[in-house]
Amino acid sequence: MTTCTPDSEVRGGRTIESDARPEFCARLGHTFVDDALFDLSVRHRSWCAEHGGVESNERLEFLGDAVLGVVVTDFLFRQAPGMSEGVLARRRSELVNATTLARVARRIGLGEVLALGRGEDITGGRDKTSILADAMEAVFGAVYLDGGAGAATHVILDLLADDIDGVLRGERDSDHKSRLQELAAQRSADLPRYELSETGPEHDKRFTATVTVAGVGGSGTGRTKKEAEQAAAREAAEHLLRDGDPVSAPRRATDPIDHAPGGDDG
Repeated sequence: MTTCTPDSEVRGGRTIESDARPEFCARLGHTFVDDALFDLSVRHRSWCAEHGGVESNERLEFLGDAVLGVVVTDFLFRQAPGMSEGVLARRRSELVNATTLARVARRIGLGEVLALGRGEDITGGRDKTSILADAMEAVFGAVYLDGGAGAATHVILDLLADDIDGVLRGERDSDHKSRLQELAAQRSADLPRYELSETGPEHDKRFTATVTVAGVGGSGTGRTKKEAEQAAAREAAEHLLRDGDPVSAPRRATDPIDHAPGGDDG
């Protein structure tokens, strides 16, 4: 058994070795000057409940949510000058929702470095969408405090680059069910019909949804019924749109940034 030393910490019943932080930060795209900010950003309230008097990442989550909103709003506003306010708001919501943030968190391995309480840990907390999304926002808040607006902008736009490009091309929509219903109406088709099934134990269920509409079908899986239905709707919508005209590509989110919201980094 590994012992807890100054170069390691016990988090949620497991010991995180000293190399966990640099490996994660490399995937994140930011090396922290203030390591305490990193530690705070990954500290879930369930861990704090077991270690009295320790602050959780909830205040950083509050800050990170605001930073994320400003960065994404600023980028969309500048890159889509002809887009109406209503469409801008919808596109922003497609990028800052829990599903998108949790997907990014899984890709960079955020769940593995979270400090979770034992109960939350053993019931799959490291892969829960809500916990991962909240922690991702907390990390964004920590990056903002550690490196300024420029650092936060680079990290956010880099991690969300593919999602942003898809949104600007009109290829992504977090509310795929509504979009599919709109497409069905355009084709004078009946409303989409969904069927659901589930597998797995109570604490780790997986749902599978199928949908049929306008002569095509789609299927998808998720940790909730909503996620599964959205995934199925997205696949069906892609079938319906397959013959549509391609949309010209905007500048990628990973291209050089001329402006960081909030002014200089300092």
